[in-house]
Amino acid sequence: MALSIAFQESQFFLRLLNSCIESIKLDVSQVFANVSSSHNRASRHGNRLPFSLEDLIMSVGNQYQVTTQDWFSQKKGNDEERDPQVVFNVLDAMLKDSLDRLKTMRESVSLTKIGFNGCILEMDYTGCVAMIRNLCLEGKFRAALWLRNKMILKGVIPDVITHNHLVSGLCKAGDLEKADKLVREMLEIGPSPNCATYNTFIKGYCLTNNVDKALNLFSRMAYDGIQPNNITCSILIHALCKKGLLKDARKLLEKIVGDDCGKETSDIITSTIIMDGCFKNGDMAQALVHWDEMLQMGSRIDVVAYNVLIHGFCLSQDMNNASRYFCEMVKRGLLPDIFTYNTLISGFCKIGNLDEACYILGVMSKMGVAPDPISYKMIIQGLCIHGDVTRASQFLVRMLKNLKVPEPLIWNVIIDGYGRHGDIGKAFFIRDQMVSFGVLPNVFTYNALIHAQIKEGNIVDAHSTKKEMLSTGIYPDVVTYNLLIGAACSFGFFHSAVWLYDEMLRRGCEPDEITHNALIHAQMRRRKHC
Repeated sequence: MALSIAFQESQFFLRLLNSCIESIKLDVSQVFANVSSSHNRASRHGNRLPFSLEDLIMSVGNQYQVTTQDWFSQKKGNDEERDPQVVFNVLDAMLKDSLDRLKTMRESVSLTKIGFNGCILEMDYTGCVAMIRNLCLEGKFRAALWLRNKMILKGVIPDVITHNHLVSGLCKAGDLEKADKLVREMLEIGPSPNCATYNTFIKGYCLTNNVDKALNLFSRMAYDGIQPNNITCSILIHALCKKGLLKDARKLLEKIVGDDCGKETSDIITSTIIMDGCFKNGDMAQALVHWDEMLQMGSRIDVVAYNVLIHGFCLSQDMNNASRYFCEMVKRGLLPDIFTYNTLISGFCKIGNLDEACYILGVMSKMGVAPDPISYKMIIQGLCIHGDVTRASQFLVRMLKNLKVPEPLIWNVIIDGYGRHGDIGKAFFIRDQMVSFGVLPNVFTYNALIHAQIKEGNIVDAHSTKKEMLSTGIYPDVVTYNLLIGAACSFGFFHSAVWLYDEMLRRGCEPDEITHNALIHAQMRRRKHC
C-alpha cells in the first residue's frame, strides 16, 4: 500500500513539473511576441501603455503589477525613449517566481523518491532476510549464502540472527570449514558474532567428535569479548563426558564458575553439570557417584540438582526412581518447578502411562504451578499417539478456556488423530476452529487432512483440499505429493500419478525414495496386466 501511494505521488509531481515547464515556455514565447508587437504599437499610440503588456502585468499578479506601474509612472514623460527593459523586469520577476515554485516541487519530488526508495529498500531487506532463513530451514545453504553475498555487495548486511541460521545450517550439514569462514567474515565486516553463534559452532565441532577445536573456539570467545553461558558449558561438558574426560570437564567447569561464585556454590554447579553430562551419555553409575559425593560433602542441594537427577532417570525410563526422588524433593521442602513437572509428564508419556501423566498435570495445578503449552502438548501428543483423540480434544478445550491458544503443532496432532480414526468431519471441524482462533493452517495441517481423505478413498476430495491449500498460498511438499501419487497408483490412475510427478518437479519439490518406489511398483503392476 505504501509503495503504491509513494509511486502515485511521484508520478503526480512529475506530471505537474512537466506541465509547469511547458507553461513557462509558452509564457516566455508570448512575452517576446508581445514585446515585438508593443514596440510597433508604441510609435502609433503615444503614451498609452501597450494593451498586451497590461495583460501581462495582470497575469503575473498584484505584487508585480504595482511595481511595474510605479516604474511606468516615473517614465511617463519620456515618450521618445521608452525603455523596453520594463518588459524584461516583469519577465524576470515572473521567471523568478516560477523557478522558486519549481525548486519547491523538485524538492518534494526528491523527498518522495527518497521515501519510495527507502520503502523498497526496507521491503527488500526484510524479504531477503526471510528468504535466507527459509532456505536454511530447507537445507539450501548454497543459495542462502549466494543471497547473503548479493546483499553485502549492495551494501546491506544481514543481522546476526540471519547469520546464526546460516552457521547452524552449515554445522548441521557438517560443512564446518564454510561455517568457520562465515564466522571470520562476521568478525571482519559484521555483524559481530554473539554467544549463540559460538554455541552453534562449538556444538558443530562436538557433533563431529572434534572436541579440541571446540575448546579452541571456546578460548576464542573470551578473546573476542564474548562471555560463555550455561548452554556453552553444557555442550562442552557433554562432549568431554562422552569421551570419558571427566577430570578435564571438572577443571573446565571450575575455571568457568570458580571466579564468579563461592567454593560451595562452585562445587554444586560443577557436580550438577557433570552429573547431567553423565546421564546424557547413559553413564547412570557415574552420575549417581557424583550425587552421592554431593550428599557426603553436605552440599545444600537445590531444585536444579534434583531436576537433573529426575531427568536422568526419565531418560532411562526408570519412572519409579524418578517418582521416588520427586517425593524426596518435596519432603526436603524444595518446591518442584515447571521443569520438574514437565520432565515427569514427558517420562510417563514416553512409556505410555498417560493416566499418570494426566495425574501429574492435575497435581501441578493444585500446587500452584500453571501448566504451560509444553505440558499440554506432551499430554495431547501422547493421547493421540495412543488413540485417545477424544480425551486429547478435552485438553485442547481446557487450554482454550485458560486463554492459552495452542501452536499449530497441537491442532495438527488432533486433526491427524481424528483423520487416522476415520472421523473426517471432526478433523475439518478442528481445522475450522483453529482458523477461528487466529491460528493459520500450515502444510502439515493440509497433509493430515489429505491423508484422512485418501484413507477413506476420497481422492477427488483430496485433490480439492490440495487446490484449497494452493489458494491460501501454501505449497505442497514431498509428503503431499507422495500421498496423492501413492493414492493414484493404488487406484490404478497411473497417468494421474505421472502428471503429479511432473507437477512436483515443476514446482521445485524434490522427489524421494517413497515417490520413486510408488511409481516403479505401479509401472510393474501395469506390465503384469498387459
